[in-house]
Amino acid sequence: MEEPLPGTEPLTLQGDLAAQMVAGIDRFLMREIDRCADRREARWQRDLASPEAYARSIEPNRARFRKMLGVVDAREPAAMRMEAPVLESGRPEAAAGAGASYKVYAVRWSVLRGVEGEGLLLQPDRAPLADVVALPDCDQTPEMLVGMAPGVPLESQFARRLAENGCRVLVPVLIDRRDTYSGILEVHLTNQPHREFLYRAAYEMGRHILGYEVQKVLAAVDWFATRRAAASQSPISSIGVIGYGEGGLIAFYAAAIDPRIDAAAVCGYFQPREPLWREPIYRNVFGMLAEFGDAEIAGLIAPRALVIEACRHPEVAGPPSPSPGHSDTAAPGVLTTPPLAAVESEYVRACHLVEGLHPVAPFTLVKSGHGDGPPGTDATLSAFLSALGSPRPLAAPGRPPKSVRPGFDAEARRKRQIDQIAGHIEYLIRESPYRREAFWSKADATSADTWQASCRWYRDYFWDEIVGRLPSPTLTLNPRSRLVYETPKLHGYEVVLDVYPDVFAYGTLLVPKDIRPGEQRAVVVCQHGLEGRSQDVADPDVNDPGYHQFAVKLAEQGFVTYAPQNPYIGEDRFRVLLRKAQPLHLTLFSFIVRQHERTLDWLTTLPFVDPQRIGFYGISYGGKTAMRVPALLDRYCLSICSANYNEWIWKNASMRSPYSYLLLPEYDMMEFDLGNTFNYAEMSGLIFPRPFMVERGHDDGVAPDEWVAYEFAKTRRRYDLLGLGDRTEIEFFNGPHAIHGVGTFQFLHRHLNGN
Repeated sequence: MEEPLPGTEPLTLQGDLAAQMVAGIDRFLMREIDRCADRREARWQRDLASPEAYARSIEPNRARFRKMLGVVDAREPAAMRMEAPVLESGRPEAAAGAGASYKVYAVRWSVLRGVEGEGLLLQPDRAPLADVVALPDCDQTPEMLVGMAPGVPLESQFARRLAENGCRVLVPVLIDRRDTYSGILEVHLTNQPHREFLYRAAYEMGRHILGYEVQKVLAAVDWFATRRAAASQSPISSIGVIGYGEGGLIAFYAAAIDPRIDAAAVCGYFQPREPLWREPIYRNVFGMLAEFGDAEIAGLIAPRALVIEACRHPEVAGPPSPSPGHSDTAAPGVLTTPPLAAVESEYVRACHLVEGLHPVAPFTLVKSGHGDGPPGTDATLSAFLSALGSPRPLAAPGRPPKSVRPGFDAEARRKRQIDQIAGHIEYLIRESPYRREAFWSKADATSADTWQASCRWYRDYFWDEIVGRLPSPTLTLNPRSRLVYETPKLHGYEVVLDVYPDVFAYGTLLVPKDIRPGEQRAVVVCQHGLEGRSQDVADPDVNDPGYHQFAVKLAEQGFVTYAPQNPYIGEDRFRVLLRKAQPLHLTLFSFIVRQHERTLDWLTTLPFVDPQRIGFYGISYGGKTAMRVPALLDRYCLSICSANYNEWIWKNASMRSPYSYLLLPEYDMMEFDLGNTFNYAEMSGLIFPRPFMVERGHDDGVAPDEWVAYEFAKTRRRYDLLGLGDRTEIEFFNGPHAIHGVGTFQFLHRHLNGN
C-alpha cells in the first residue's frame, strides 16, 4: 500500500517523522549557533583610526543593542530622596548606618513613569574620588554587599571596599530569583522566578527585565551627572559601574549603552555566550547572538576601561521547585561557572576586535583563583579604581558599617520593586493600541489597492523583525511520498519535502478519487494545533474531538486537503528550539513559514491542483499559524483562524486576567515587541484583501468571547471601509476549543468554489 504519488519518489523514512523534524531543526540551529560569531562581523564597521572615530562607527550597533534590551523609554528627571529610618526613641535618623569614613543612606531615585530605583548610598565624609554604581547578584541585597546583613563574605563586599577607598557608591536592589509573587494572586501563583515572570510580559511589549534594571543604573548616572554639574568643588572625574553575577550582567550592559560611564568591572558573568539557550530565560535577548557575544559588547565599552574578573558564578540549578499554591510553569535554565579557558578565549576575542585602537587596549582580565574563586578581589578593585583615575593604592578592608536599622525587613522593598515594573508593563499594555496606531500611520487606507501596496513595508517588517526571516530554501524540493490511506472516496499520502540541510516539510495529502483527468481542484491546508500531528486531522480512522476529521470531511466534500506537520510538538523539546532560535533573531515561525512556502511550491506543481485556489484553515496553534503564515505568503488565497483569534496582547502579557499565558508553561507564545506593532487586527490587515474568517466556540477557554469580538471588530471595520466587507466574517457557536465546521465549510465553498 506504499506506492508513491505520481511525480514523487518513494518515501522510505520510518519512525516518528514529527520527532525527526524537530531533531533536524535542532541540528540546523546548533550549526547556526556555532557559526554566528564568524558572521557577526558583517554587522560591524569598526573604524580604529582614533577613539573618536571608533565611537562614531559603533553607534549604530549601540542603538540596536539598546533596542534589543528595550531601553527605549525616556527617563524621568533625575531625582533622589533619602528614606529616613525612625529610631526606637521616635526620632528620625537620616543615615541608615555608618562606616569609619562614610555614611550609609537608604535612598530611592526616579527612573521611569511609576518606576523607582531603591537601595543604599554610601557617601564618603570627604569629596568623593569617583561615583560608582555597585550591583550585587540579584539574590543578594544591598545590605549584604555593604556588610550590614549576612550573605556575602567580607572579602567580596566590594561596595563597602570602594566606599572605604573614597568612592561615593550607590547599591541598587535587583529583582530576585524567588517565586513569591510570580502570578496573579486572585487566580494562582507559579514557580517562575520573579525575573522570568516580569521578563515574559515585558518581552511582548518590546521591553526586558534586563532593560528595566539597566535603566535604573542609567538613572543613577543621570543623578551623578546632575550632582557633578551642581557641585561647587572641582568636578568628579569619573563614573564607574561594577557588578557580580546578574549585577555583573547589568553593569556590563549599562556601560555598553552609556558612554558617560568611564569604567566598568564585570565579576562572575563574562564568557562565550553561544550557550545562551541553556541559561535562565530571563537572560534571553531576541537577536543578541546575531550581532553580539560578550566580546562584541565589550567592544561597545571600548575605548573606555573594562575589568573582567574570572571568578565563581552564581550557581542556579533551575527555577524554584513548585511549592503549595505555585504551579509548575517556569522555563528550564541553569547557571554554572565556566572553565577559565572559556573566559580567557572570549577575553582574547574581545581584545582582537579592538586591536589597533590607540592609545592602549582597554580590557583587563583578572583571575580569582583558577577562575572559580570569590568575586571582588583586591586585584579587581585595584584595576577598577585605577581605571577610574584613583592614584591611591587599595586601602586595607575596614569593619562593616554599623546599622541603625535593627530588624530591617527588605521584603516590602522587594515587592515594591516587582510591583513597579509590573505596573509599568501594564501601562504599556494600555497604551499599546495607540502605539500600534502610530506604527501603522504609513498605511494608506484610501482604497483597497493603496492599502495593499502600502502594506508591503509592514509585511517585510513583520517577517524580518517579529517572525525572523530565514534565507530562501537552499535545497530542491525532492518530493517523496507513500500511500497510507485509502477509502471509497479518497487516497491519502504521507509527503516529505526538503527545505534546508536537516530541515524538511512533512504532511498528509488527501486526494478525492472523483477528480477527472485535467480537472483542477481547490486545496485546503488543514493545520493541527499544539502537540498535534497531521494524522490527527487527516486519518480517516481517527476522530479527535478537537479536530473532528476536518481534513477528511473537506476531502470528502471535494477539496484536495493537505495537513502539514508543524514543529510545535514534543513539549520542551520544541520550546528548546525557540530558545536556540531567538538569540539568532529567529523564531519557530521562521521555519514554519519556509516549510509552508515549500509546501505551496509543491502543491502548485500537482496537475489536479488549482494554484489560485489554495486556502488555509488552522485551529489553536494552527490558528496562530493562520494569522502569521498567510499574512506573509500571499499564495494562500484565504485564511480561517479557529480557536485562536484573540486580543493577543492581553492574552500574552496581562498581569490581571486568568486567561493570561503568563500563568502557563507556554513561554514560547511571547513575541518580542509584538504589542507595539501587530495585534491580530493588524495581522488580518496583511491578509486583506483575501477572504478571512474566525471560528469561535463560546466555551473555548483560550479567552472570553468579548476579547475575540473586540479584536475582530477592528478587522471587520477595515474590510468594510475598504469596500470588501463580504470577504470577512466570524462564527460563534455553542461549543469548546474545537473545529465546528459549519460556517467555515460554507465560507470555503463560497470563496474557493464560488458556491
